[in-house]
Amino acid sequence: MNWLYILGIVILAGMFCGVLVGYLKLPKVTGYLLAGIVIGPFVLRFVPKEAVEGLELISQAALGFIAYSIGSSLNFKNLKKIGSGIIIIALFEALMAVVVVTLVMVFVFGQPLAFSLAIGAIASATAPAATLMVLKQYNAKGPLVNTLIPVVAIDDAIAVIAFGICLAAAQVLIQGSEALTIMSIAKPFIEIGGSILLGGVLGCALTLANKKSTSKDQTMSLAIGVILLAVGISESIELSSILTCMAIGSVISNVTNGKSRLLTVLDSFTNPIFIAFFTISGLALDLSVLKSVGLIGLGYVFARVIGKVLGAYLGCRLTKSEPVVQKYLGFTLVPQAGVAIGLSLLVGEALPAYGPEIRTIILSATVIYELVGPLCTKFAIFKAGEAQVDQ
Repeated sequence: MNWLYILGIVILAGMFCGVLVGYLKLPKVTGYLLAGIVIGPFVLRFVPKEAVEGLELISQAALGFIAYSIGSSLNFKNLKKIGSGIIIIALFEALMAVVVVTLVMVFVFGQPLAFSLAIGAIASATAPAATLMVLKQYNAKGPLVNTLIPVVAIDDAIAVIAFGICLAAAQVLIQGSEALTIMSIAKPFIEIGGSILLGGVLGCALTLANKKSTSKDQTMSLAIGVILLAVGISESIELSSILTCMAIGSVISNVTNGKSRLLTVLDSFTNPIFIAFFTISGLALDLSVLKSVGLIGLGYVFARVIGKVLGAYLGCRLTKSEPVVQKYLGFTLVPQAGVAIGLSLLVGEALPAYGPEIRTIILSATVIYELVGPLCTKFAIFKAGEAQVDQ
């Protein structure tokens, strides 16, 4: 298989569609996703199905760079200005999605509590990549963006913990108390703690190594090497590569007080990687799964959005956030992708009876969220008056 040919097709198709949707006033990331769908194995088949898994390496690397960028925005001095309410907002928006989806599954669709808890826990996860790309495209700045970035960063950790607890409860409901072990409870906390520790060590090492750097090229090479190393180590020891790379960016931002070349040197390098990432994500979106999703799948899609919007609103009201943040933050939290799919695979291993149905629902929801999510984010930042460029 000619991987360079396939990668070239992916990047060029994504770039072309990104420009094309710009004329329709749509976010570029929507164009990248549509390009992947069109050239992928389910439509024109320019990229065969067996090639999609082989491109996963590009996706893993791109997520590392995206997470690093989010982490570099987590400067504690800036967060102090926003206030500690960020944690409260993140808890409300993540956990309200769990509660609403679980209740809808039980009382509207009559599903078993174990099934409802498992799929409800997945609802807490938010995909930061598409949101971040929309913010960059429109150079969005203001209270909404300042709140959104740390909330999205914290959301991933909350999702891992919520999922671990809910999955353990679901196993107890099905298998009895013998399914509850110390390890099943501790695992999500170990994953989060280990990821932050690894990221902290690598962030400090990168900061020290960069002091010897004599050029922008050396700094870029150091940053790329450490991020790829972080993703590789995290994947091999079952830690969260997203949290690890966020930790690296956060350490550098705080140790250097936001004045390091490490925080900006990757901006020109990562654009084609991000185009490839979203186009590859589009390759994996099989629209045919929407046929089998049924009312339960649609119920999940709408219930999760309601939970996110309601939870974000309540959290913002409780912390007395600015009115624009209260109104629009929830709409920026719609995207859901890789983490949710990964969690659905874990459900399949832990609860085989429910695994296939939950995976189908999550895959179908991903198709909808990834296409609609960027539009929701664009709507929110323009309504909030925080987009710095024209539509």
